[in-house]
Amino acid sequence: MISVTLKLFAAYQETLGQPDMTLTLPAGTTVKDLCDRICSQYPDLKQWKDLTRFGINLQFVEADTPLSDGDEVVFIPPVSGG
Repeated sequence: MISVTLKLFAAYQETLGQPDMTLTLPAGTTVKDLCDRICSQYPDLKQWKDLTRFGINLQFVEADTPLSDGDEVVFIPPVSGG
């Protein structure tokens, strides 16, 4: 098992009601697996799933990137503004 910190922004933060959370996950979990898990627990987020970018430890990563113990994961949904 690994432990990661998930940082939440915009729609993710609004839906979960918190800016971050610590999760214990099976070794070999990818960023996509984590996103799928969160979106299945919070169905309102499914609309953002395919538009979300991901970061691990301040670097953008692809969805198939495996997570490591101690990683800080960021879900970045699209935002608008001006």
